Amino acid sequence: MENQTTKSDKKLSLREFLSLGEVGGYFFRKKDPNRPSNINIKMMHGINKISITIFLLGVLFIIAKRFFL
Repeated sequence: MENQTTKSDKKLSLREFLSLGEVGGYFFRKKDPNRPSNINIKMMHGINKISITIFLLGVLFIIAKRFFL
């Protein structure tokens, strides 16, 4: 059993670490016709997109400030 490696033992590559699969899917997915649509859900998703964008910009700013400025 010691020779078997689990997925948690495998180290992530830089490409996998910086992958934006879930976030990209949130921003660029097709509209689902079966999903209910009302103003509350539209506003909620709009605010979520704004907050994710501001968070990612903040992280990029901190990285730039730490390494380049």
